[in-house]
Amino acid sequence: MNTLRTSRTRPVQALAGILLVASLALAGCSGGADDASSSSDGAAAARGADSGALEDQAASESKPGGKGGGAQASTAPQAATGPHIIRTVSVSVQVKNVPKALAKVRATAENVGGFVGSETTTLDEEEGAENTDVVLRVPVAEYERVLDALEGTGKLLHREAKATDVTDQVVDVESRITTQRASVNRIRELMDRATKLADVVTLEGELSSRQADLESLLARQASLKDRTSLATINVSLSENPAEESDKDDDPGVLDALAGGWNAFVSMLRWIVVALAAVLPFAAVAALLVFVWLRLTRARRQHPVPATATDPAPAASLPTAPPARPDGPHQD
Repeated sequence: MNTLRTSRTRPVQALAGILLVASLALAGCSGGADDASSSSDGAAAARGADSGALEDQAASESKPGGKGGGAQASTAPQAATGPHIIRTVSVSVQVKNVPKALAKVRATAENVGGFVGSETTTLDEEEGAENTDVVLRVPVAEYERVLDALEGTGKLLHREAKATDVTDQVVDVESRITTQRASVNRIRELMDRATKLADVVTLEGELSSRQADLESLLARQASLKDRTSLATINVSLSENPAEESDKDDDPGVLDALAGGWNAFVSMLRWIVVALAAVLPFAAVAALLVFVWLRLTRARRQHPVPATATDPAPAASLPTAPPARPDGPHQD
């Protein structure tokens, strides 16, 4: 009985051993397949990482400043998170002396790191007063300080402030610049790999177009940066009008003398003006009279001689006394 049981038990143990070996073999195959797949995935990921690193390196090298440019690009989105506001102010101030006030305004702007953008000065001939318009560009951080200094130069007549939020525009421009730079770098990589002349020509045209778009975006970014980092202050300076002294309604002796003197001076001025207007005509008339008098005087000094046909006057002869009638002669 024991021999029979032993003979039956051995085949069962052998079968169990075969099944165990087969299961282990299957487990090893599946593990090897998993390892192979994981290793292939890791290689692909490594290749992707390497290609991404190459693209990032090419992008950083294509920018001005090499790696420094890449660092600036990575920090640009962080700079755009804050608010970007364009501030513009118009201020009208009445002062006693425009040149002195203008010098003070210039000094105020220059002391905070700003500058004078433009300046226009006009003279009012009727009132004899100067008016000056100045455009100041000052840092936004010193904006309120400059306004307080300007209002202290004289009497504030008008003030108008305007603030425009352009944060969305700044973020949009910076994002488009990043995308456009990556596009330019891809075109350059394709040009390096191109072997046909037609492909090179096509890629050069595409590169020129994308670089032009990139330069336009950079110019817009610079404009936004200038307007958001520097506030614009339009200052109008005008002099005080001449103050008129209070006068009594009833004129006094001095007022009468001043009025008479002014009237006399005005009369003399008009007389001089009238004489100046008549003088050319008087000179011509005097010349004509002078010529006429000379001609008349010459005729009087040289009379016309008598002609031969005129009868000579008869000489006076003595006449005889009348005859007396005949008669006795009486002594």
